[in-house]
Amino acid sequence: MFDPITLPFGAKMLFNTVKLKPGVKFEDVELAVGEMCNVVKDTYGGDKGGFIAGQVFRFSGFVSDEGTLGGATPAEEHYAIVTYWRSFEDHERSHADKTFTSKFEEVAKMCSETKELGYDMLWQGTPEGE
Repeated sequence: MFDPITLPFGAKMLFNTVKLKPGVKFEDVELAVGEMCNVVKDTYGGDKGGFIAGQVFRFSGFVSDEGTLGGATPAEEHYAIVTYWRSFEDHERSHADKTFTSKFEEVAKMCSETKELGYDMLWQGTPEGE
């Protein structure tokens, strides 16, 4: 569950930002997110459906002055669910599945907004000698 992940070059990354409704805390939605992620991992992992790995992040409030053009502006509290897939088609098939949809609906009840964007991997690397 907390093991490091290895991503093959060419993996597709889906970046889902999740804003919770006012008054809802992550602890309120944590179990539903965990169940949703487990459905993906257990049902679509590897040769079963193209899921490679995933991560869940909470926005820390940090906005980089050095890495932001046009001035750093504050961002609202949100969470990111990042998943890696062999293809966008594999991702879409998994999310059209009735079991996944029912878990996602539980999460969505506690959200004011979600947006999932897909990215093609163009580069990856590690420091020399590692």
